[in-house]
Amino acid sequence: MGYPIQSDIRSAIQFAAVFRHNHHYRRLLPPAVISYRNSPNCCFTVNSSLKIRGFSTNDVQKVSNKPSLCTADELHYVSVNNSDWKLALWRYIPPPQAPRRNHPLLLLSGVGTNAIGYDLAPGSSFARYMSGEGFDTWVLEFRGAGLSVQESDSTNIEKSANAVSEQMEAAADNATDKVLSAAQQSTDVQSSLEESDITVVKEEPIAIATMWDESRVVNQLTETFMLLSERVSGFLNESQSRIMSAKLFDQISKLLEDSFLYERFNETGGKLLSLLESRQNSTVADQVKDLSQKLVNIIEEGQRSVSPPLVDLHARLTTTIEDFQKQLDLIVKYDWDFDHYLEDDVPAAMEYIKAQTAPNDGKLLAIGHSMGGILLYARLSQCGLEGREPGLAAIVTLASSLDYTSSKSALKMLLPLADPAQALNVPVVPLGALLAAAYPLSSRPPYVLSWLNDLISAADMMHPELLKKLVLNNFCTIPAKLILQLTTAFREGGLRDRSGKIFYQDNLHKTNVPVLAVAGDKDIICPPEAVYETVKFIPKHLVTYKVLGDANGQHYAHYDLVGGRMAAEHVYPCIIEFLSRYDDTR
Repeated sequence: MGYPIQSDIRSAIQFAAVFRHNHHYRRLLPPAVISYRNSPNCCFTVNSSLKIRGFSTNDVQKVSNKPSLCTADELHYVSVNNSDWKLALWRYIPPPQAPRRNHPLLLLSGVGTNAIGYDLAPGSSFARYMSGEGFDTWVLEFRGAGLSVQESDSTNIEKSANAVSEQMEAAADNATDKVLSAAQQSTDVQSSLEESDITVVKEEPIAIATMWDESRVVNQLTETFMLLSERVSGFLNESQSRIMSAKLFDQISKLLEDSFLYERFNETGGKLLSLLESRQNSTVADQVKDLSQKLVNIIEEGQRSVSPPLVDLHARLTTTIEDFQKQLDLIVKYDWDFDHYLEDDVPAAMEYIKAQTAPNDGKLLAIGHSMGGILLYARLSQCGLEGREPGLAAIVTLASSLDYTSSKSALKMLLPLADPAQALNVPVVPLGALLAAAYPLSSRPPYVLSWLNDLISAADMMHPELLKKLVLNNFCTIPAKLILQLTTAFREGGLRDRSGKIFYQDNLHKTNVPVLAVAGDKDIICPPEAVYETVKFIPKHLVTYKVLGDANGQHYAHYDLVGGRMAAEHVYPCIIEFLSRYDDTR
């Protein structure tokens, strides 16, 4: 079973590119910005590990020795309920001379990105700038991103964090050292994919030189079928639950095509499919094993035949099952969607930050870029629906929308993965590996993929070295499950919850939280009209809508709002002015 990525790498890179994304260029920003990085607090060191029970039952930890990748003043970890995930929180402490603020500030990144995008360089750091203006600034890395780790034992967090840091730095160094030519494109991109989290399954089955072991194959089939019955319903909705089970049978059936066993296999397989759909896993295990044995018996009978197509059938069957199991393993490993971020990750981070900073009114300020802003909108909507306080004094969204239907967003390249069959064929998208492989083709002659840069930054609005760091260090792997939910933002009514019954924009009118919504004039990922599509649902007295860019050539694409050359001059001050208005706790 082959992956579409292998046969159409340009489509995969196009898809990856639309998700947004070490030299110190002090001359890029005013001296005032640079001084924040050089303040005495910037070298803050924690003398010992500290465990705190700040809220609920979550164990949390502040690491004593930050990984080299983390350029914040402190690195904290917070547990997530019902999960082994420990989420990384990068903290930037205001210098003594900074204005005193009443609320801490939470920064949320986009889909498949980490904290580095908010802290690209000493002279180009959004997080450091906000800290220099007095805000106790925290950047959350969602599960699966950056230095967040899946670790059940809290005592191993520091070790796991350093291991992840080393892997990320090694991957970035490897990508930097590669010099690609147009002729090398296909080979090197394929190599990058194979080194990523996703396993590329070969188009042609590879015979395995082993003796036929009937019991082993029965156990393999049974384990795979049981995993299907447990996992598929969580990945897809009920009307689509048959798709993945059928895919495995289709693969095996192809091995038996044109043989006398074909109809018998399909009949037995059909019974097994019906059984799996009952989802009564504890009671059907024996029946699944019995039917698996029947399927293996059919294969064994074919193996004893003299029909040429069945030569080495047992080896090809074993390979098919193992390849399919790898897909299931990826789905199990990357088993989260947008609502996991909304209902688990963001609340855990907010509660922890409040426990650490103790704001008088128990509220935070928050800024979200791209999906980070979408999460803030969804939180306002969810709290409005449930009639509870969102715990936010004010929010700023940068290039974010709940509804892209009215715009010409380049994110419409997501739509093919709205097909569950294709999403299951690509259970994860290795966004970091794809962009790292594509970057040399966009930044060096013959500039085969130069159009990628325009998706991230407008012409001359980001220093080349910062753009390079952004591409090579800022992106992660994305679960297809997350992508499936995000694609609902391109359907009538906009983004929905995982059940498909709640439209997040429907309850925005109930919010009492002030909102600054910022758009970039040259953003082709989230165009101004998409931003406005969400803004119009917020009460007019609470919302400020601003489009940045002018006729003098100072334009803003998707990431220029955070790390562009002119961000400190045009973007950050308007954010500071807005947040300052709502920082009073009276």
